[in-house]
Amino acid sequence: MEKLIRVEQTLTIGHILSMVFGLAGLLVVLPNADFIAALPAVGQTAFAWSMAGGGVVYMLLGTSAVAVYAYRTLGLWHCLGFMVPAIGLSLVSELLGTSTGFPFGHYHYLSGLGYKIAGLVPFTIPLSWFYIGFSAYIIARAGLATLAIPQVLKYIGAIGFGSLLLTSWDFVLDPAMSQTTVPFWVWEQPGAFFGMPYENFAGWFGTGVVFMTVATFIWRLKPLTLPSKQLGLPLAVYLGNFAFATITSLAAGIYIPIGLGLLLGILPLVILYQMATTRPTSEAAPDRLEAEVM
Repeated sequence: MEKLIRVEQTLTIGHILSMVFGLAGLLVVLPNADFIAALPAVGQTAFAWSMAGGGVVYMLLGTSAVAVYAYRTLGLWHCLGFMVPAIGLSLVSELLGTSTGFPFGHYHYLSGLGYKIAGLVPFTIPLSWFYIGFSAYIIARAGLATLAIPQVLKYIGAIGFGSLLLTSWDFVLDPAMSQTTVPFWVWEQPGAFFGMPYENFAGWFGTGVVFMTVATFIWRLKPLTLPSKQLGLPLAVYLGNFAFATITSLAAGIYIPIGLGLLLGILPLVILYQMATTRPTSEAAPDRLEAEVM
C-alpha cells in the first residue's frame, strides 16, 4: 500500500511539474522567437519535442496518478467502473462534436495532443475527461455523503456537482487554450462567450452527467467505502489543472471566465472537500446493503 502511495505522489508531482513546464513554453518561450533562435541545437531539439509531446505527457501522468489512486482507495471494480464510461462516453461526445458540431459546437483539434482517433480526437482528450471528472465526482460524492438526506439525493447531487465542477474547469480552460500563440483546437463558428459558443458548456455538463450517472449505477453493484479522509490527490489534481487554465487565461487577458470558475468550481469544491474530511459519513453502509439486495 505504501508503495502505491509513493507511486501516486510521484505521478502527481510529475503531472504538476509538466504543467508548469508547459506554461513556461506557452507563455514565455513561444512568444519570444529570438529566445528560441538563440537556443543551442540541443535546446531547440528539446523545445521541438516538448511542443510535439508535452501535452501528451502531462495528460498521461494525470491519468496514471488518478487511476492508481482510484485502484488503491476504491478497488479495481470501482476504478474501472468510472474510468471506462468516462473515457468511452466522452470519446463518443468528442467524436460527435468534431464531426457534427453536437453537443459542443463546430470545432476541430490541431496538433500537440497526440494521435487522433479517427483522425478527429486526440487520444489524450478522453483521458483528461476521466481524471478531472473523477477528481470532481469523488470529492462531491464524499462531501454529500455526510448529509442526512436520502441516498438517491446524494447520488443526484454528486452527479450534478461533479458535472458542474468539470464544466467550471472548462469555463477557464477553453477560451484561453483556443486563443494561445499556438492553439490546440479551433472553433469554426466562434461564439459569444470569449469565442466559445454557449452550447459548448451545455455539452460539457451533459457529457459529465451521462458518464457520471453510468458510473454511479456501476458503483452500486458492489460494496463501496468512500476515501473520505484521503482526498488530497483528487483535490491537488483539480486545483493544479484549474491553476494551469487560470494562468493561461490571465496571460490572454481573459478574466470573466476565471471569476465564474472560482464561483462555480473552486468554491463548491472547497466546501465539499471540507465536508468530506471533517464530518462523519454514513455512505458505506447503505451502499453495502443496496449491493446485497441487487
